Amino acid sequence: MDKIFMSNLNARQRHILSAIIKEYINSASPVGSKELAEKYHLNLSPATIRNEMNELEKKGYITQPHTSAGRIPTDEGYQYFIEALMKKRKMTEKEQRELQLEFLKLKTKYKQLARATSQLLAQMSDSLALSGFFDTNESWDWGMSKLLRQPEFASQEQIHKLTSCLEELEENSKKISGKINNKKINIYIGKKNPLAKLENCSMVAASFKTKDNKRGFILLIGPKRMKYAKNISLVDYITKLLSGSLVILMFIDLIN
Repeated sequence: MDKIFMSNLNARQRHILSAIIKEYINSASPVGSKELAEKYHLNLSPATIRNEMNELEKKGYITQPHTSAGRIPTDEGYQYFIEALMKKRKMTEKEQRELQLEFLKLKTKYKQLARATSQLLAQMSDSLALSGFFDTNESWDWGMSKLLRQPEFASQEQIHKLTSCLEELEENSKKISGKINNKKINIYIGKKNPLAKLENCSMVAASFKTKDNKRGFILLIGPKRMKYAKNISLVDYITKLLSGSLVILMFIDLIN
């Protein structure tokens, strides 16, 4: 994100935008000024918050879905939050050990790396998880039922879009592969999603290479109000696990 984009909000506006996004992630309902004043201890009157919300809306970071409703974040608002406001999350040692053990159990049970990976990520993220290998066209998805329980998928149209994307995943995997930066976690919000039909979703994506040089991918797909910090840390840790860079740590933890 360039410096001009990052500097076009003052401290008060950044604080309010962060509060709006956090509240919307938890509630899935438009957020009003009175709600922010009561819950987030902004030390501002509802009228002042409304004025700042109007400015945030003019700048394209939030929008008002209905005339009498509160505001919800736009794709640009989420992007700003992730890159400029969100606190990065690192998994605790306890979480790492639990994830490692679950990964080994699932890998032993299924004897299929992609299937074990997708199931584990779906369980821990409450999102739809997909994992596979580009060179073998092997892929598995897990967590569809969790995703469909989200209010964003209440309509048959959205359900159809989601299921049709999964049906076309083999074809789309090549497209996704070309977009994933191998050196970082990739985040695609709304209309920037490589799976064009999922414009109401976000995707956290990463690629990895196993010790036997098989190149694979991990995708987490969820509502745009997903818990980004948690999901980014999960994908980052799992890719390190799959690439073999955490094998020594894994066995040390298991012994202890």
